[in-house]
Amino acid sequence: MMATTSIPPVTTVQARLNSELALPSRIGHTALLLAALAMVTVIGALLLTEPDLPARTRIAFVAMLAIGVSWVVFATWVLRRRHVLYARHRVVAGWMSVTFSTAFTAGCVLLGVLGEAGRWWVPAALTGGVLVTVAGVLLIRAMRAVIALERRRGELAQVLATGQGRAE
Repeated sequence: MMATTSIPPVTTVQARLNSELALPSRIGHTALLLAALAMVTVIGALLLTEPDLPARTRIAFVAMLAIGVSWVVFATWVLRRRHVLYARHRVVAGWMSVTFSTAFTAGCVLLGVLGEAGRWWVPAALTGGVLVTVAGVLLIRAMRAVIALERRRGELAQVLATGQGRAE
């Protein structure tokens, strides 16, 4: 006996696909955009108004500026698209988080190896390791969600192709 799957009407699926971001998601991405813009503004102002900053500080500020601009671009992309792509958004954000956390941790270790950070590089590097681990776990969860959604889409497409789905 074949198990039956409840298939929503085609019009319902199309309406869901064309819907805008839910309000909580929109608020969250707007908050991310505003926070990233504030970060970029402050760091950019410091870079422009403080010409005598040490080279290491300038490098750190440029790296933080690049990270801030990346989050601005991400939040703007999500808000402008306005369509539901939560799983893909999470994968992109996960990769960004893993990349930026890894860069932070590598920077801490590099400063420790070079002897530039005293003993403070150890707790900073350990904190970075925790950040990389959490970001990695969230990335893996997001990737699994995308795989599950793609598998479900394939199943639904197969059901619709065989004419077992109901059209409204």
